[in-house]
Amino acid sequence: MLIDPCELSPSYVRSIAPYQPGKPVSEVARELGLKEQNIIKLASNENPLGIGPRTRAAIEAALGDIARYPDGNGFELKQALSARYGVDMASIVLGNGSNNVLELVALAFLGPGRAAVMSQHAFAVYPLATQARGARSIVVPAKNYGHDLEAMVKAIDDETYVVWVANPNNPTGTYARPDELEAFLRKVPERVLIVLDEAYNEYIQRDLRADPVKWLRRHPNLIVTRTFSKAYGLAGLRVGYALAHPSVADIMNRVRQPFNVNSIGLAAAAAALDDMEFVARSFAENLNGMRQIEEGAGELGLDFIVSFGNFLTVRVGKAGEIFKRLLRRGVIVRPIGGYGLPEHLRVSIGTAAENEKFLAALSASLKE
Repeated sequence: MLIDPCELSPSYVRSIAPYQPGKPVSEVARELGLKEQNIIKLASNENPLGIGPRTRAAIEAALGDIARYPDGNGFELKQALSARYGVDMASIVLGNGSNNVLELVALAFLGPGRAAVMSQHAFAVYPLATQARGARSIVVPAKNYGHDLEAMVKAIDDETYVVWVANPNNPTGTYARPDELEAFLRKVPERVLIVLDEAYNEYIQRDLRADPVKWLRRHPNLIVTRTFSKAYGLAGLRVGYALAHPSVADIMNRVRQPFNVNSIGLAAAAAALDDMEFVARSFAENLNGMRQIEEGAGELGLDFIVSFGNFLTVRVGKAGEIFKRLLRRGVIVRPIGGYGLPEHLRVSIGTAAENEKFLAALSASLKE
């Protein structure tokens, strides 16, 4: 009898349920016979403003060297990040989006016989990355849809090596205050790594933001991850990074692929980091759009989870059916039944016109 090659893979890999990204516009157009220009995508928390002028200029300038391999060390981008945050370049790990950085944590520090603690309703990559290494996921029930940090500390056992914390959390948008996080950091054993995923940090109001760099100096077991995919508009180029103690960053860099960030992405991210005018405009656009969606949901009599990101999670009842009705009207949002929220849809904040179209389509879909 022939051997099934799939059986050669570890059982914990074979049992992984693949990550389901938001449906692309082209796929919806093909499936439903719609024109792409009439479809809006509010499913993947992308920046509706695109990219800033400095970033565009950097991309165009970098095209001349596209036949060359990128700088495997990412010197220019690391130098810019080092100057921005006041950390040593040895404390920086670059990734193909922050997802890749999260995978590097799991690859470097998790494995069979080890465990990771995470919250219910937290980002799907945490259990995927944990399971892919053969480690055990310890899922702590959420508190008001957010992280119950006290319960997460209590859930740490002798096999726990990593604790995943998303702040703000995706897909719920919930946020733990700086004082809550500081208390949490003090309680987690020093032998356990804490991954603070701040992919949506730029959308938090400044008076509410934490300063995790100062925490890094006091807690060598802390890893802070961020991305250029959201407020900076570089989702298609995939650039993320981690700030960590140099010894932790060194281990992560040992398992990192040499050219995991492409040359266009490196140049674009370095320019985007310096384009704070565009980031400020993105923040303002998101704030206005959030109010627009919140008010619209309220007028429809729908509950929503207060969000600190660039998306809003709304309770619509039969979410799977409403999602399909919205698709037929050319609006792509994100069903999140896989996150344990079968009655909710997550909608990214778009332009004012896109938000208006979504709300009109949602109103019609609820009445259908």
